[in-house]
Amino acid sequence: MDTPRTNESNCWACHASLAASPLLCPHCGKVQPSAGINYFQAFAAVTGGQPLLTLDLAALEREFHRLSRKLHPDRFARASEGEQAWSLAATALLNDAYRALKDPVQRTEYLLELKGQGVGEQNAGRNKSADRQPPADLLEEVFELNMQLEELRMNQKMGEDDPALTADLTRAQAHFDGLLAQVDSDLASQAALWDSGDDTARAAALKSMASLLDRRRYLRNLVRDVKDALATPAL
Repeated sequence: MDTPRTNESNCWACHASLAASPLLCPHCGKVQPSAGINYFQAFAAVTGGQPLLTLDLAALEREFHRLSRKLHPDRFARASEGEQAWSLAATALLNDAYRALKDPVQRTEYLLELKGQGVGEQNAGRNKSADRQPPADLLEEVFELNMQLEELRMNQKMGEDDPALTADLTRAQAHFDGLLAQVDSDLASQAALWDSGDDTARAAALKSMASLLDRRRYLRNLVRDVKDALATPAL
């Protein structure tokens, strides 16, 4: 096993700076231990090692392909056992990081996880403040929607068709799609505040993004339910 690096900003082998390439030394080409490196740091050449939410996606893709070639385990087949293990770990980290960072929603969710604010289905309803509950402004609409969905499902079981009900649900789907688009626009605005703000602005942006992501999840599930119901044929 090679001697692990003692300074996370320098190569364990030649001690060159790893500021722009923490997974692979730009000087000697040695693979680096990836333990403790987060997704933003893995793409330091694009992010500067900082948790940024507005990224150059073309640059991200180019760096992904460049590092994928350089870190591929086949290139380390004759290296030490330690470097082979580091290559596998770095490649896995790189793939996970790219999948998360190329998508703006997953990128934001990952940032919130780094900051200790879990989001998503697995965290729904747990340790939530009042502003993380299902959106109160939609409760009446959701109640009406659920009644219409139940009526549609009953009609489908009985082999009946109600064009007016189908039209109402189609309009509801378009409405909730519009609300989803608004959430995505609001997320982009908060992402810009995060990237450019001071500590106070960033704290406020984190709180807003957590709430927006929960709202987005809620709306996405509604849209999915309507689409599934409309696509289900009558028995």
